[in-house]
Order: sequence, then structure tokens, then C-alpha cells
Amino acid sequence: MPVFPRDSGHAVLIRYSALFMTDASTILVTINADDRPGITAGLMEVLARTGAEIYDVEQIVVRGRLTLNILIGVGESRATISELLFYGWEKDLRIEFDAIEASPEEPALSHVVTVIGARVSPRDFGAVAEAIASGGGNIDRIFRLSRYPVISYELAVSGGDPVAIRQSLLEAAAASPIDVAIQPESLDRRAKRLVVMDVDSTLIQGEIIDVLAEQAGVGPEVAVLTARAMAGEIDFEPALRQRVEMLAGLPVSVFDEVNAEIQPTPGARTFVRTLRRMGMKTAIVSAGFTRFTDTFAKALGIDYSLANTLEVKDGVLTGLIEGRVVDRARKAEFLRELADREGITLSQTVAVGDGANDLDMLAAAGLGIAFNAKQLVKDNADTSLSVPYLDAILFVMGVRREHVEAADALDPELAGGSPIPVPGTPPI
Repeated sequence: MPVFPRDSGHAVLIRYSALFMTDASTILVTINADDRPGITAGLMEVLARTGAEIYDVEQIVVRGRLTLNILIGVGESRATISELLFYGWEKDLRIEFDAIEASPEEPALSHVVTVIGARVSPRDFGAVAEAIASGGGNIDRIFRLSRYPVISYELAVSGGDPVAIRQSLLEAAAASPIDVAIQPESLDRRAKRLVVMDVDSTLIQGEIIDVLAEQAGVGPEVAVLTARAMAGEIDFEPALRQRVEMLAGLPVSVFDEVNAEIQPTPGARTFVRTLRRMGMKTAIVSAGFTRFTDTFAKALGIDYSLANTLEVKDGVLTGLIEGRVVDRARKAEFLRELADREGITLSQTVAVGDGANDLDMLAAAGLGIAFNAKQLVKDNADTSLSVPYLDAILFVMGVRREHVEAADALDPELAGGSPIPVPGTPPI
């Protein structure tokens, strides 16, 4: 490969002479340079002047370094190559030319793989790449979605066996401190319109019923039942009724005390706020209680809310639930009802949950996400996240952190770094 030096020490690198000895008319031009305005415009002017055709263009800038690939068709005179060579020498660009097949068979883009972690090491990234390759897939593009609060990347994958790739990715994620999500790349992925979330241990940290049980002096007993029900070890509805019975006699005044103890999951406000900006409907559905969930919905501007109602008489809890229990089946039914009400298909919905009672809802949604979930739920959801930030779900949905921050910067309610509080609501 000849090297053409310049006084500045830069060089134009080309596979030059071979191009004039081949009949190939389709050339891949690769340009590397320190990014600055005008490079792409100048190259396009050269191509236009020499009568070249453009078949494909891809460009990326990483830390101020430009890489630009242009697939072009050239005439027999090869004037385009000569002109580009001179332009590159003149502008301090590094240019390579490769003759390629005129009509290669390119596999259609099939899946998108999202990699998320507090840190994504070379070993982690390598494990993901190897998992994709082992299933016959090829990584076409990689770009970063976020640096904060987690590192995340999106990989566009073509070809391969989706089932084999998914299994290999699950194994890679299990052996690494990262989360890996794989989704079909389709219009449905770009057209999500409804997000339904569980509340306890999803929108908020911990389980409200466990906090109420502490107030009633039966914390350990209730916590054991809660853990077993969430893991799918015991039937949910009988376990819920048994736990609520243990709360009998609690005065309603404890609701304010419990409200004050509730801590939101980090990123909850950002997540819901961003979904609303994107025009999506939001909902929460909980086996918890309306005394709390209605407050959360109002504070966050959530569109729909469904939860259980605790029976109260003479200012104290009776230990009973009013009406139908919000159980596993009811959660999925609620998702379907909302989709029908909003006139959208189930493929356009997202469901987020952590417990066994969320399984039907996750299965019904177009995208079911297990968030810091029990193993049973992880094994059956479309994808899972173990990072402690609810807004990391945005990255699975293809949203870039920089876009979220740019929108926040323009929001007058966020001036000073925190949202305007809603009187009488918890600090979600």
C-alpha cells in the first residue's frame, strides 16, 4: 500500500494502483480524520463533479475522530479516485479505497442488542460479540446510548439464528456484570405507545405491605409470605388475603407514616417524564393499595392506576380487601383493557414488573421487562434489567441519554435540578 507523505507528517493511505488495473466499478471509500465542518460537504462536491454515484453512506464521530464510509460507483476513467486522492492530500485526510462486489447479498437487519452495565469492560463486550457470532449473527453497527447513570450500547445485528443468539446472550449476561437485551428490529419496536408498570419493588423500593406489617407488629411473618408469593412459591391471592388479615386493627393514620417512608426507585421521575414527552400513555398496576398508588399516579402524572382497596371501618383496617383482588390475571387483563381503550395493539405495549404475579402481564405485552426481578420472572420475560435505575429501561427502548438531558434542560419545572413538588405527595 503506497504512502503519500506531506510536510505536516500526515499521509494519504490508498490501495491505489490496483484500482486502475481492475474492472470493478463499485468502490468503498473510507475516510478518517479529525472531525471538523466541511469534510463531508467537500467530499460530496468531488463526487458530484466527477459523476460518481452514491450507493450507501455511514458516518460516526468518536471523541472528535471522524470515520466516514461511502460506497460509490465510478466510471472507467477512474477520475473520481484521482480527484478524491488529491482532495484527501489537500485536506489532510486519510483515505482508503477498496474494490468490492457490485451487488453483494446483504442479510437484512434482524435484531437489536442492548448492552447495559455500571461498567462494560472489553471482556464483557467481547462475550457479547462472541455470543452473537456463535449464533451466526453479524454486528453491523454499534453506538453508545448513555454514559450515565449506566453505560449502554446498542448493536444492530443482521443474520443468524435468533433463538441461538438469544440463548448465547443470556449465558454471556449470566457470567458477566452486565444486562443484555435482544429485540427484533421492526416497526413495532419504534411504535410503543403504552407502558404499564408494577409498583412495589419496581416504581418504588420495597413492598408497601411489608412496611404496613411493621407498623402492625407482624413484619417478619408478612415479609416471608411476600417473598414466597413474589417468587411464585405459593398462590398469590390466598397469600395476599392472609397478609392483609394480619393488618386488622391498624388505624388509618399509619398511611401518612408509611407514605413518608416510601422511597422511589432511582430514575422513576425521569422515566415517566420522558415517556410522557414521547407521547406515550403510562399506567401503574399493583397488588398494593389504592391509598398509596393513587397518590403516586397523581404525583408523577401517570394516566391510569389500578390497585387493591383496603376495607376501613371506624377509622381502622378490617383485614379485608374490597372487591376483586388485583392478581396475576387481573394485571394482564388491565393491560389489555388499556390497549383497547387507547386503540393500540398489544405489540405497541411495554410491561415492567418484578414478581411472579407480573408474569401474565409481561407475556401479554409487546415487550415484557423483568426489572430487578425474581429468577422465575427473569427466565420468562422478554428481557431483564438488574441495574438499580428505572430510567435504564429507556435505553432498552432505544432512547439516548443525551436526548433525555436535552429535554430536561428545557423544562422550566426542572430549573434548579429538581421537579416542582406536588403538595401532599411522596418524593417519587
